[in-house]
Amino acid sequence: MATAADDLTEPRVLARAKRRLFPEDGAQAYAVVDTQFAQERWVDRTTVDEAVREALAPFNHVRVGSGYPDLVGVRPLDDELLAVDRLGGEPPLIAVEAKGYAGGGVDTERGIVQARDRLGEANVAFLAAPAAAISQTDRSLARECNVGVLAVETDGDVHAVERPRVVGNRTADAATTIRFQASAQGVADKSFGLNHPKNYLAYPLAVAHDRDTEAVLAERVVGATDAARDGAAFLNLVAVEPDRTALTALGKEVVRFALAEAGSVDAALDAFEGWKGSRGRFCEVAPRWGQLARRVVYAYPATELLVTELQSLHDDGERDPTLRQFVEYLHELHPTFTVELFLRGDEGVRSRALTGDGDLRGEMLTDGDAYHSPTVFQLKAMLYHAGIVTERGSEPHRLDPCEDRWALRHDVATTSG
Repeated sequence: MATAADDLTEPRVLARAKRRLFPEDGAQAYAVVDTQFAQERWVDRTTVDEAVREALAPFNHVRVGSGYPDLVGVRPLDDELLAVDRLGGEPPLIAVEAKGYAGGGVDTERGIVQARDRLGEANVAFLAAPAAAISQTDRSLARECNVGVLAVETDGDVHAVERPRVVGNRTADAATTIRFQASAQGVADKSFGLNHPKNYLAYPLAVAHDRDTEAVLAERVVGATDAARDGAAFLNLVAVEPDRTALTALGKEVVRFALAEAGSVDAALDAFEGWKGSRGRFCEVAPRWGQLARRVVYAYPATELLVTELQSLHDDGERDPTLRQFVEYLHELHPTFTVELFLRGDEGVRSRALTGDGDLRGEMLTDGDAYHSPTVFQLKAMLYHAGIVTERGSEPHRLDPCEDRWALRHDVATTSG
């Protein structure tokens, strides 16, 4: 017969806590679990079930405060989990330390201290532990430390026995990446489904048109209207709300540009209709619209960092790096960002590509299928059409990371004083 110690190991405790804090249908939510949990065997050599690892995925090694929490994520939390209402502002950055049965005991006190140390950068910190192992002394310590306590029952129920207060903190680069992933512009599987920026630039024009948005877009520009809408949202051209799609400030600027360039939204869409099926680089086929596309794509948060680091590689003498070289270089400087942007989020890829300490396994970087399609195919293609990089993107199943090149079309020669 299975005992609580068998069922409530640390990986299982964390999987159940994650399910409570980050339900699959949660909005404005994103979470990663530390790479130590991606391994097939836990630290005490017990096997981690594949179903548990799938529940814990995606994995990344994210530094928050003084160390690496077991789970870090962003999500609005309900009143059952917080000591006071949080009115307005961004969803909190959440850090969780999990403790389970190992060798018969549960080190809850250490988990509380670890969680407290994450509050240097996190807004909320929790200990997750088996309910039977949480003592009144633990609860008193947690209250003193402003650490929430999630009690995990053997039947899978998870409830807060201590609720923390939200604290305000400036987050470091790694934690900011998780915030970005939870935002409307995060790099998700649905971020960029089309590989030409004209399809996204046209969406605010269709919103501003007097006919039905989807109908005019399908007729004049592209039939994949859902993908065009999603990409326009990720580029901050539109805000998708439950009952309508509204233009953002940047989207309104695209409409104003169209009015100045073509005289009317309808006339601008005529030009887009003429570009259907064009294989040419957009910045050469339509130079002024290409310049606008460049400004819009550059405003996407991931673009500036990519361009900055490609320029740094150029300054170091590497003008034409392969995808594998670029990812290895980026990971040294921005490990959390690199994993989120380039590696697929499913358990199988990240558990093979990352060690328990979050280091890259170089041999996995030669497998095109390990890469995130919205980055290596769609985003790179948009950077190509906007005149930023030299080559189009490739679908992962056709991708050779040792041949695929990430080079700036126009790098800037720098000289010292």
